[in-house]
Amino acid sequence: MFGLSDQKCAKLHYNTPDYIIVEPGDHVLCAVTNKQILLGELKYWNVERQEAYVDGAAMMQRELEFKKA
Repeated sequence: MFGLSDQKCAKLHYNTPDYIIVEPGDHVLCAVTNKQILLGELKYWNVERQEAYVDGAAMMQRELEFKKA
């Protein structure tokens, strides 16, 4: 059976406007929700924190967490 659980998590270096694949895989994990994000669907990340986000809402949630700290 083919599913995300069968796939390997990639390691990326996030740049602007793209990322570099450090270790091959087909997905990364969201830093907020821990959900798997297929590399083809990855649109949100933070270069300074080197984190990926599943969507804009997760990215904004993380920004607010850091502003409170």
